Amino acid sequence: MLRYVAAGIDGSPESLAAAHWAAREAARRGTGLRLVHAWEWLPHSAPYVPAGMSQRQWAEEILERASSSVRAAHPELRVIDDLVSEPARDALRTAAGQAEPLVLGSRGLGGLAGFLLGSVSRRVVAGSPGPVVLVRADGSCANEHLPVLDGVSPDEISALPYRDIVLGIDVGSPCDELIEFAFGTALRCGAPLRAMHFFPALPGQARADRLGEQPGPELLAEKEHALVATLRPWCEKFPEVVVTETVAEGRAAGEMVRASAGAALVVVGRRLREGRFGAHVGSVAHAVLHHARCPVAVVPHS
Repeated sequence: MLRYVAAGIDGSPESLAAAHWAAREAARRGTGLRLVHAWEWLPHSAPYVPAGMSQRQWAEEILERASSSVRAAHPELRVIDDLVSEPARDALRTAAGQAEPLVLGSRGLGGLAGFLLGSVSRRVVAGSPGPVVLVRADGSCANEHLPVLDGVSPDEISALPYRDIVLGIDVGSPCDELIEFAFGTALRCGAPLRAMHFFPALPGQARADRLGEQPGPELLAEKEHALVATLRPWCEKFPEVVVTETVAEGRAAGEMVRASAGAALVVVGRRLREGRFGAHVGSVAHAVLHHARCPVAVVPHS
């Protein structure tokens, strides 16, 4: 069975950036790339379809443009064009269940120049059976690497060291799917992995916080020990990955957003559960998705 990374295409600059990110990831994984464009026939003329073209012809044109751009940049990559006549949410969820991973473009910018997700992206991320990566329109290859030095040409950017892969971990309930995705990504990119755990202040620490004191050394040591113990088997499995552990008091969502400013990718988890009003991504993943300054991978886990 052919393994592939998939990208959702809709004709926007964001989806084209997602397609190129997915192409680079497919090359790193040694897989194919599947470009998915979902369209639905409308009984009336669509204002976005150019005059003289049918709705299907316009859908084919959108997919062909993205495919040509990716093929020109990655001539060695096997690219599959997939035009699907069904609702985008359904087509992309199906693709997410078969891909490794599915990559989508963000729809514009949210607060602090982060992500603004359209309704389709929100539903796909919340209900996907597999990892989904969100990429902004400015998610170029150069942004994944450390700053370009004077005299370095564009075709040499990929040889520069990668920025960190940032992983958010809850040491109270760690999950293998999330950790393995982050370690695997770091290994393929040759990037450092920054594993981060943040814990809220205990109620009794309110006065100490006002006085500017640090959290109790026993609590901090306990959390640090738990993070090291959680990562130990993965460090043994991926000895090539350089890992840095960070444990601190603070709100996980805000700290992860701040860490994204200098990262190549932020990896967060989403529990596979249905809430009262359907699937959701959780408060930390929601905040990171809307405010991160780099691509974000959302990994479902039990």
